[in-house]
Amino acid sequence: MTPLQVIFLITAAVTLVAALAVVTRQNLVHAALFLVLSLFGVAVFFVLLEAEFLAVVQVIVYIGAIAILMIFAVMLTRKVASDDTVAANRNAGWAGLIAAGLFFILVIMLSAWSGFYTQAAELSRPGVDTADLGQAMLVELGEHLVSPQAYVIPFEVASVLLLAALIGSLVIAWPRIKKEA
Repeated sequence: MTPLQVIFLITAAVTLVAALAVVTRQNLVHAALFLVLSLFGVAVFFVLLEAEFLAVVQVIVYIGAIAILMIFAVMLTRKVASDDTVAANRNAGWAGLIAAGLFFILVIMLSAWSGFYTQAAELSRPGVDTADLGQAMLVELGEHLVSPQAYVIPFEVASVLLLAALIGSLVIAWPRIKKEA
């Protein structure tokens, strides 16, 4: 086995265990931290695929923004949610059985696929420039490319929406002070 294959297998195992921990932890802060670990594993996969730009975007956007926002929201609204709720219900066994069946079917399908055992062909170019990636992401309309400035308004709307969600969690978590009249 090559060192890259060893790194891939270790990263895959850590990412899968972290993803499983995200959905099985009862403590939401721990689940959010395992989500950060899982997203970091995806960034490592991008590095192994020589897509460094996507790895950096994964770390900055998903780990640096989304996951940290989720951690703050969970920590700020933790007292609002009641601790009396049960995480599992009476259908948890059926859900586990169906998930195991689907996993078994997936393993059978992948073992029958010839591409599962063959190595992928080498890329024609060893790396892709960030400028080429940016040009590929722009939508072509006839002979003209859509300008990147066309995405400024949706980007700003999304940032305002995230800010509103953070302010909303602060308002919900703010301790209510009863005024004595």
